[in-house]
Amino acid sequence: MNLIGTLAIAMGAGWVSGINLYAAVATLGLLGRFANLGLPGELDVLTSWWIIGIASGLYLIEFFADKIPYLDSTWDVIHTFIRIPAGAVLAATAFGDFDRSVQVVALLLGGGLALSAHGTKATARAAINLSPEPVSNIVVSLAEDVIAFGTILMSIFLPLVTIIFLVTFLVLSIYIAPRMVRVMWSAVSRVRGVFGYS
Repeated sequence: MNLIGTLAIAMGAGWVSGINLYAAVATLGLLGRFANLGLPGELDVLTSWWIIGIASGLYLIEFFADKIPYLDSTWDVIHTFIRIPAGAVLAATAFGDFDRSVQVVALLLGGGLALSAHGTKATARAAINLSPEPVSNIVVSLAEDVIAFGTILMSIFLPLVTIIFLVTFLVLSIYIAPRMVRVMWSAVSRVRGVFGYS
C-alpha cells in the first residue's frame, strides 16, 4: 500500500477510535478477512477471529449503552482511557513497515485525532443529555455509528478525501475547543444542580 493509502487508514482508524473504537477494529478486521484488503503495516493482526469477535461483541454492548442518556456519558468517561491510546496504537501499527521515528509521529497523530474526536463526541453527548426527551440521543448515536463505519470505508476507497476531511476536522476542533470546554462546564454545572450539588 502506498504512503497516501497508509496515511488515510492510519488517520481514519485513529479518528474513528475516538468515536467508536470497536466499530473501527471490527470493520478493518472484517474487510481484511472478507474483502481481501491488504491492511498496511501490522494491522493484519485485526483479521484474527478472536479480535473480530471481541470487537464485535464490545461494539454491540456500546451500541445499546450509547443510546441511553447519562449511561452514554459514563461510558464516554471510562473510554477516555481506552479510545485515545487505542487510536494512537492503531495509527502507529498502520506504519509498522516504516522507520521507528515515522511510527512515533503516527502514534502522536493517531492519539491527537482520537482525542479530538472523543472530546467532540463526549461534549456533544453531555449537552444532548440535558434534553428531556431520549429521541435526540438515539438519533445522534446512530449518526455516530454511520460516521464511524463510513469513515473507515472512505479511508480505504477515497484516501485523499479522507485526509482532507480529517485535517479540516482537526483544524475546526482546535478552533472550537474553548467553546467546547465552556459547554462541558455548563453541562456539568446543570447536572450538579439537578442532583442538588452546589
